[in-house]
Amino acid sequence: MPDVLADTSFQPHYRYLRALAYRMLGSRAEAEDVVQDAWLRWQSADRSQVENARAFLSRTVTHLCLDRLQSARLRREQYVGVWLPEPLVDEAMDFHPGPDVATEHAQDVSIAFMLALERLSTLERAAFLLHDVFDLDFDEIGRRLQRSPAAVRQLASRARQHVKTDYARREVQAEEGARLLQAFGTALARGDVEELAKLLVEDAEFLSDGGGLVAAVPRPLQGAERVAKALVGFAKLVDWSRVRFRSVDINGLHGWLLHDVDGTPIQTLALRPGPDGRVADIYIMRNPQKLQHLRQPPE
Repeated sequence: MPDVLADTSFQPHYRYLRALAYRMLGSRAEAEDVVQDAWLRWQSADRSQVENARAFLSRTVTHLCLDRLQSARLRREQYVGVWLPEPLVDEAMDFHPGPDVATEHAQDVSIAFMLALERLSTLERAAFLLHDVFDLDFDEIGRRLQRSPAAVRQLASRARQHVKTDYARREVQAEEGARLLQAFGTALARGDVEELAKLLVEDAEFLSDGGGLVAAVPRPLQGAERVAKALVGFAKLVDWSRVRFRSVDINGLHGWLLHDVDGTPIQTLALRPGPDGRVADIYIMRNPQKLQHLRQPPE
């Protein structure tokens, strides 16, 4: 968005706004569209009436996201199979709101965190993000959501409990994640179900998003042995002579980007380690609409 970034009155807020929009919507493309729309509104705003540009712009982005979330809820209800957020490949830090935001979840764009947010109501999600992630007070959030401070405090508290139940944050050392990814890839390449199962926690979960456009597991698959058998089975169906892959960072997790020799992205795979150093969750994105920004140069 060259016009947006060239605007010196808007550029200092761009990263913050995009980070907010991505966490609200779970879509990289939609987040950028919302920021673009916010910038257009900024161009027509009476700047003499704006006391705080950051507050004005983030309020605008919040309302734009709430409007989109209303229609997104209907789309999600009609979504075919498992829904996963649009992957951030080697760009998770680009969606960090900036050094002025240092709350517990400020840097977190992990898939597990995004899925926990997805289970919240629209207003719960907004209240939780604005308070617990973007560190705004309840008076300001109430103005944005057109609710009383007490009401948004209750929304945020309820959301916090849901997130705490659904999601446990765990810091993973880079070396640990890389080691696990390498061991996972070796076992998968060998087609060794038993070896692969040993790398998974007992109740490991496998989520695959095809959006109804390409083949994917239609519902979450659980259990180390079941997941290992499914992954080995799928790997045997792939023509690996046409597949290229590279290790990447996917929403802060270690994983791979797979693409065809013509550069078309096939899928991403990300591993979430569990507390004992084994894989707890496997996330595979295959929906081509969510992968189109990952196209590679053809060979």
